[in-house]
Amino acid sequence: MTEISCIYGKNSVIEALESGNREFNRILISNTARADEKIEKIKELAKKSGIVFQFVTKDKLNQMVPEARHQGVIAQVSPVRYEELDDFIEKNNGNLTSVIILDGVEDSHNLGAIIRSAVCAGVKGIILPSRRGVLVNSTVEKTSAGAVNSISIIKVNSLVNAVQKLKENNYWVIASDHHAEDNYYDIDYTDMNFVLIMGAEHSGISKSLLKLSDFRVKIPMLTNFNSLNVSNAAAIILFESVRQKLTTNLGK
Repeated sequence: MTEISCIYGKNSVIEALESGNREFNRILISNTARADEKIEKIKELAKKSGIVFQFVTKDKLNQMVPEARHQGVIAQVSPVRYEELDDFIEKNNGNLTSVIILDGVEDSHNLGAIIRSAVCAGVKGIILPSRRGVLVNSTVEKTSAGAVNSISIIKVNSLVNAVQKLKENNYWVIASDHHAEDNYYDIDYTDMNFVLIMGAEHSGISKSLLKLSDFRVKIPMLTNFNSLNVSNAAAIILFESVRQKLTTNLGK
């Protein structure tokens, strides 16, 4: 293994072990960690997969994760595997599919939270720019609670080219824009492939991507305090699509 990344936190390590998508080097467990159900599960899964785990001091873990948010366990793994956009499109051809594009989102906690909401909402892919934005790191892994292992993460050089390619493959493009006339619940999400573009809190979505969008939607506010966190905004829109799909299925 030429590169090593770290996953920390009990849920994140369990999700990575269960996904089978990551190559493990070893798992480090604090020798003072309480042997609770999750620690025991980590040990059991590691044994089944032939992954080495060892007990170390809490100070050793604190040196690796200064925030001391490791919950007594750190896994050394291969970096997340980024998927090619063409492969993603081919893999999901014939199925109703939703994707999120993040334009300029730089906060690791926001990316992790968006990935977690996306997996819960049935989104199949997250598209990130190779520059001008955060990529998957240990903070993203922890914040997503391991959800990063249950969704396609796609890194592209050009978001504009990615959107054009998705449009050519029958995806409708929805941009979250607080200047929009339509509210997010005015769109019918139930019978289309869609791409939801979310921009950074301060700069928003680039003009070139807004021009490519088929719909622009906003989340209505009762005040002029326009600073809804991007991860919260993404969750609100995504779960409106879930609500509509569930309501439609119940009506059949």
